[in-house]
Amino acid sequence: MRRTVAALLALALTPTVLLLRAQQRPTPDPNRWEPAMQKFESQDKETPSPKGEVVFTGASSIVRWDLKEYFPDLKVLNRGFGGSEMADAARYAPRIVVPHAPRIVVLYPGENDIARGVTADTVGAGFQQFVKNIHGPLPQTRIIAIGLKPTPVRWQFIDEMRRANKLIKGYCETQAGCLYINVEPEMLGADGRPRPELFVSDGEHMTPEGYKIWTRLVRPHLN
Repeated sequence: MRRTVAALLALALTPTVLLLRAQQRPTPDPNRWEPAMQKFESQDKETPSPKGEVVFTGASSIVRWDLKEYFPDLKVLNRGFGGSEMADAARYAPRIVVPHAPRIVVLYPGENDIARGVTADTVGAGFQQFVKNIHGPLPQTRIIAIGLKPTPVRWQFIDEMRRANKLIKGYCETQAGCLYINVEPEMLGADGRPRPELFVSDGEHMTPEGYKIWTRLVRPHLN
């Protein structure tokens, strides 16, 4: 009987979930970002930024985004830390985002989670926590969540990434002041695969052409 139940459960799992579980790496030390957090806090003490502006946070796609170049007319602050996951963004938001009392927070993590073997459900739960950590102390702050992007190097995880995007979008729609932006359609070519010209040689990070797309999609919502 137990074997039968186990077999049925295995059949119920999608190939992507099975792949994720097979490839899941050990949970990273959540304290690994402490030096980065202390550096941010030190910068904020030395050069305080105006409150009520726009803060970007998340993983390397945020870190590499030259905000001053792409948003020259806005006061923007980059609080991305490369390699971070959704849980990291949620955990450190009270330290590196909330103190700035931003009018808008732009978020992009979750891609590293899926690549590490974390499920979409966990990413979705992390996003909910992020929203709570922002809207708890800052209920008027708007949150813009950029959906996980399709990349050549992580294409095998696209189904689970889309599931994560669906969960993020669904929760965002239940929250006042939360907007989900789907970047996938403009990052795919006629063949339905990621457009090569949007990515640098590692097949993961974006070229200026990729950031032009993101900027065009995000910019109208930063007023």
